[in-house]
Amino acid sequence: MNLVLFGPPGAGKGTQSKIITEKRGLPQLSTGDMLRAAIQAGTALGLSVKATIDKGELVSDDTVIRIIAERYDQSDAANGAVFDGFPRTIPQAEALDAMLAERGKKIDLVLELKVDDAVLLSRVEARIKAGGVLRTDDTPQTLARRLDVYYRNTAPLIDYYRRQGKLKTVDGMAEIAAVTAQIAAILGGVPA
Repeated sequence: MNLVLFGPPGAGKGTQSKIITEKRGLPQLSTGDMLRAAIQAGTALGLSVKATIDKGELVSDDTVIRIIAERYDQSDAANGAVFDGFPRTIPQAEALDAMLAERGKKIDLVLELKVDDAVLLSRVEARIKAGGVLRTDDTPQTLARRLDVYYRNTAPLIDYYRRQGKLKTVDGMAEIAAVTAQIAAILGGVPA
């Protein structure tokens, strides 16, 4: 199964992707995590995208598609993957569809985590107060920029996937366990 989770930054995509990964055994393909790892490792790719990510802007489609294709071709993705926060634009969705079609695969289901913007801001502020690992792109100012980018570039994916009959919307405002239960119900019960 190839599953896409999308929604605004801070909606809980990473949290829910990890839960699905643990329960279903599908790898989580998070372009954000992959790019942050490249930055931390100081790779050429990491250095080239750091400034873009720090501003809350999107990395070029060619770069993101290349990273996703390389990761998807690893053996643990033979039965599918959870695409966490990717694709983020219509051209990325079209490129993902083409990349999967070349491999005889397709996107099976798309879950939109719907969350109120004010809640997103409070989540980022809570992460900052909790003193956890503070990402360079995890500030209220950057969140505002990322939300603008999301509504401009990513929100059109709602109609793109709805027209394909693949979109299901989940109430991301609920507690984590309740969101997980909603997703499990959509996926056909508690994942084994």
